[in-house]
Amino acid sequence: MFTGIIEKTGTVKKLTTTKNLAILDTLAWSGPAGIKKGDSIAINGVCLTVTQIKKNILSFDIMKETLTKTTLGALKLGNKVNLERALKANGRIDGHFVTGHVDHMATLKKKITLENYTELRFSLNKKTAPYFVPKGSVCVDGISLTVGEVKKSYFSVYLIPFTLKVTTLGTIKEGDQVNIETDILGKYILNSVTDKKG
Repeated sequence: MFTGIIEKTGTVKKLTTTKNLAILDTLAWSGPAGIKKGDSIAINGVCLTVTQIKKNILSFDIMKETLTKTTLGALKLGNKVNLERALKANGRIDGHFVTGHVDHMATLKKKITLENYTELRFSLNKKTAPYFVPKGSVCVDGISLTVGEVKKSYFSVYLIPFTLKVTTLGTIKEGDQVNIETDILGKYILNSVTDKKG
């Protein structure tokens, strides 16, 4: 379980592809203090398990399903990724509950940049559209954000300068894809209502 509050960005140092599997090496925390093999870390919103630690490089195994259903399959050397360690039971929840299980990928349709204002409009998936509500929560590439507008073909989010500076959304371009995880609370509520009607 995560919160969608990015702790830092990492850099893809190596990506080894084998049959039905990829091994990702990411330059991350300075030294392994506080991180051990078997820990869960969200990379661009995808929950992965640390398999090796060498100095400040963390290694992860990525299964075929993850490679095809998330943006991790398109990672290249030098790419920046958003990193968040799993939530501690006694920690503060500054974002919202995030599972690290991506629902789908979305495409940035439009980026509007004004003075101290950035709006991102992402394509809306028909299957998950019911989970998007204005002022609700959404996880975009591992980042907990508030949903702005919800239209027939897109939803929007608004970014403060701090988010642009400390996450990968600062360099996103129109046409880029991101990982989307809708609000887990919304899923349970909507499914409960649907079940009662059924």
